[in-house]
Amino acid sequence: MNKSIFLCLFIANMFSMFVSAKNLAIDPTNIYPQVKLETSMGIVVVELDRTRAPITVDNFLTYVVNGQYNNTIFHRIVADFVVQGGGYDQDYIPIKLNPDIFNESGNGLKNEEGTIAMAKLNNPHSANSQFFFNVGDNKNLDPGRHWGYAVFGSIVEGEEVVNAMAAIKTEFNEELGWDEVPVKPVLLIKATLLPAQE
Repeated sequence: MNKSIFLCLFIANMFSMFVSAKNLAIDPTNIYPQVKLETSMGIVVVELDRTRAPITVDNFLTYVVNGQYNNTIFHRIVADFVVQGGGYDQDYIPIKLNPDIFNESGNGLKNEEGTIAMAKLNNPHSANSQFFFNVGDNKNLDPGRHWGYAVFGSIVEGEEVVNAMAAIKTEFNEELGWDEVPVKPVLLIKATLLPAQE
């Protein structure tokens, strides 16, 4: 009996340590964490806003610290609209997904040029890994009578890189089955959570 109790306590303690380590990895006390995105076209740094979008920020950072965004592609690019990534590797194979998250589009942040937001399906709470940069002021993506797309940060370095991405040639891709896929792949080589600023 004592062995069973000890084993249960040990397992509970290990699980608690695992959860704590995971939470520490995404730096939960940093209200405005920054992430460096090393792409095939240059460096982009985004600053995320935990005060407005805590669920979305933690979700994005979990993909970052687990390396799930490394060696992926920006698979959808629409000039003057969006640069979208976070869904596929270089062979157009979907990345491993974490559970869908609650839609925080009503947080007051707007889909303005230079912001980062979560992609979703028609279901308002279907966002998981895919994100996009707004390369125009996309008021139609903000909430109104319907759910919008949750903005959770902005570009603080490398907006010219994102604008260059938005200008590249795209085409219909048979593997994905849709238009607006870059002819020459645009890679997200590595995503890194930067140390908290003083």
